[in-house]
Amino acid sequence: MTDLEKLKADCLGCSACGLADTRTHVVFGVGVPDAEILFVGEGPGENEDLQGEPFVGRGGQLLDKMLAAVGLSRQHNIYIANIVKCRPPQNRDPRPEEQDACIHWLRQQTSLLRPKILVCLGRIAACKIIDPQFKVTRQHGQFILKGGIWMMGTYHPASLLRNPTQKPDAFSDFQALRDKIGEVCAHTSLIYPTD
Repeated sequence: MTDLEKLKADCLGCSACGLADTRTHVVFGVGVPDAEILFVGEGPGENEDLQGEPFVGRGGQLLDKMLAAVGLSRQHNIYIANIVKCRPPQNRDPRPEEQDACIHWLRQQTSLLRPKILVCLGRIAACKIIDPQFKVTRQHGQFILKGGIWMMGTYHPASLLRNPTQKPDAFSDFQALRDKIGEVCAHTSLIYPTD
């Protein structure tokens, strides 16, 4: 069992906050264990809670399409996780105390994965990881180096479904990500669909 698998096994038994009482599954994360690129969202929604995997609903389908457009996929070269591992009721924003109770799991994941790039999907992840004052509409697509990791915030896929006019900005962020991968990621091969 790898260190990441051990961490997941520990996380599945977590009851540090009230979200544990209403979850169906803990949504630990998914992807390749040597990923140089880590994507972080805020928390699982209904589909994610039912399936135990992050970003599997409509927002996840859009995310997968955007990833594929720049040669990325959860099966080949990235890892995806969330700030909180259990679904907040009615998909509300995770409360600060819930984020604080859960963030150590993400910190340990990040420590084990040792990504070179971390992409925050949405305001909550960006505010928790990059800067508490982060404004997605103004700062999306901008890379900063923090703790030896290049970090960028972009729009959450669910936000893009509600506001399709933001899709071109989000896509330009993914193009900037592709360029940054070329600069700093030694072993990440971009894989484009052949169909």
